[in-house]
Amino acid sequence: MRAQDSATRPRAVTVPAGVSGGTLAAALAVVSFSLSFPATALALEGFGPWTVTGARGLLAGLLAAACLLAARVPPPERRHLPDLLTVSAGCVIGFPLLTALALRTTDTGHSAVVIGILPLATAIISSVLTGGRPSRAFWTAAGIGAAAVLAFTLGRAGGAPTPGDGYLFAAVLAAAAGYARGGRLASHLPGWQVIAWAAVVALPVCAVLTAGAAVTETAHPGPGAIAGLLYLAAVSQFGGFVLWYRGMALIGVPRAGQLQLAQPLLTLLWAVGLMGERLPASAPLVAVIVLGCIVVTQRARS
Repeated sequence: MRAQDSATRPRAVTVPAGVSGGTLAAALAVVSFSLSFPATALALEGFGPWTVTGARGLLAGLLAAACLLAARVPPPERRHLPDLLTVSAGCVIGFPLLTALALRTTDTGHSAVVIGILPLATAIISSVLTGGRPSRAFWTAAGIGAAAVLAFTLGRAGGAPTPGDGYLFAAVLAAAAGYARGGRLASHLPGWQVIAWAAVVALPVCAVLTAGAAVTETAHPGPGAIAGLLYLAAVSQFGGFVLWYRGMALIGVPRAGQLQLAQPLLTLLWAVGLMGERLPASAPLVAVIVLGCIVVTQRARS
């Protein structure tokens, strides 16, 4: 009886606790990320896109450096540098810049829904990198969720992509690469150290971007723009990623990534409540489809 109790205890207690904790961490990250587009739109009211990108990365990098110094964390091993560089290029510089450029020509709701294909892109890249093989049910649900988001996007755009969609699709590729490589690295380093070191690695580039933008872009900072920029730096660029990579390490990159299918719908709600945008009539239906896909992907075996 004791042997049986010992054999079953990890399955009954330890594993579900890790899974539930990882799901909660990833879900909280998605909620924090869902405010990124409204915050970017606010920041763009007072700053140019290059300024927003450079400044958010610079502030996040300084915050990350302070945390690493306070915790006396040793430098990462050389073998981790390729992954850190990918996270820096994709999540600290590429995605913020491309989405900021897109938001100059399209609203936050449309942009958020286009980014809804990010979970599928992340799952594909992660599978290629790790050799993982999620189940057929997982891929079916992920594909349906992405298709629903894409149909919603084209419906809002009148059946044709908008000029800003090019920036957004490029942003998807940049973020998916950073998520997949960062999620893999989070199995070797604590999640907060992954994004902290990535932000520190990007500091020189962000400093150059900020200095160059100060000369070429006009700034009219107001309270809303400053608040948006501070949110992007402290939460979107750092705090949210601490939770995100923690969740990925516990439940896996593909499963965590599919939780992000809910992000476009959350951002739509913020866009209506905070930005005064109108919620499309088809949004509730898309929400039901997407939430159903999330349930399936979370239960599918990898």
